[in-house]
Amino acid sequence: MNSLSTLPAELRLWKHSVNSALKQVVIGVLAVALSGCAAVAPRSAEAIVQERAQARWDALVKGDFNAAYGYLSPGSRSVITASDYAASLRSGFWKAGTVEKVECGSAQLCEVSATIEYEHMGRRTKTPLRESWIRDGSEWWYLQK
Repeated sequence: MNSLSTLPAELRLWKHSVNSALKQVVIGVLAVALSGCAAVAPRSAEAIVQERAQARWDALVKGDFNAAYGYLSPGSRSVITASDYAASLRSGFWKAGTVEKVECGSAQLCEVSATIEYEHMGRRTKTPLRESWIRDGSEWWYLQK
């Protein structure tokens, strides 16, 4: 009879232990989740443009002109078709393209400094290049001039 009379107290103690452990787990998960959110800061415009500009140059070097066309601003794409754009470029001309620096003078415009390599008269040549990238909506686009 003694063991039956102590059972409810033991059950209460067990329930309290389980609730305490559950609360600690929930608090721990929330702490990790919230610290993860704080650690993921939004990327800067310069970082986004650097990545997109380099991807565009990588596509041009590979001769993937359809992919490169996808980086043109909506305004540029409204006046030149993908096939006309591809026809205006020479496959194999560029040997390398490296984005060196991105400077954003405003929230809507960034200037990219790049170095391109190409072969001219049997010699590989490096040339500096400046590009403009504009923000349209939430995305950055190459402004073809």
